[in-house]
Amino acid sequence: MLASESKVRLDQFDAQQGLDRGASRLTEMAWYLVKCMLFLSPLPWPGSWKCKLLRLFGAKIGRGVVIKPRVNIHFPWKLTLGDHSWIGEEVFILNFEPIEIGDHACVSQRAFLCGGNHDFRDPTFTYRNAPIKIGKGVWIGAQSFVGPGVTVDDYSVVVAGSIVSTNLPSASICRGNPCQPIKPRWPSTSGGE
Repeated sequence: MLASESKVRLDQFDAQQGLDRGASRLTEMAWYLVKCMLFLSPLPWPGSWKCKLLRLFGAKIGRGVVIKPRVNIHFPWKLTLGDHSWIGEEVFILNFEPIEIGDHACVSQRAFLCGGNHDFRDPTFTYRNAPIKIGKGVWIGAQSFVGPGVTVDDYSVVVAGSIVSTNLPSASICRGNPCQPIKPRWPSTSGGE
């Protein structure tokens, strides 16, 4: 089959269409150097350094934030981390659109917050990106996937290995593929506050 006969035309993909990078190429290149040296490194560089660098690159970072080694943050200028939030080892934050992580929220090891996507119906595979909001007190379990446009409401728990493609309600324990609420986080309350 010739390329002209293909129903998918990746050769016509335009990386400029549907993606606002949010910073200059020079800023992005500088971030990549910093990210490779201090964020993707297995060395346990002080979290205070990482927070200061993220702020320098435009991230909104609260107090007491913990960022473990090997964390991959694509665009810091599109990231908000609330007070006392934790980001575990090897977390990948692909924030083509803003990603907000609330106060006292925990994103565990190897979780993938994916604010980027492609329109598989479009032969040129155009971007179909959307923001992600992780509420306060949320726990995203290890090796979970959270897709574009998703809100995980306050105090919910996403069980390890889950695939979150739709919004999740507050104060719920959620699991599976697709991730669904299975029971309240705190059986005697509805909101956890």
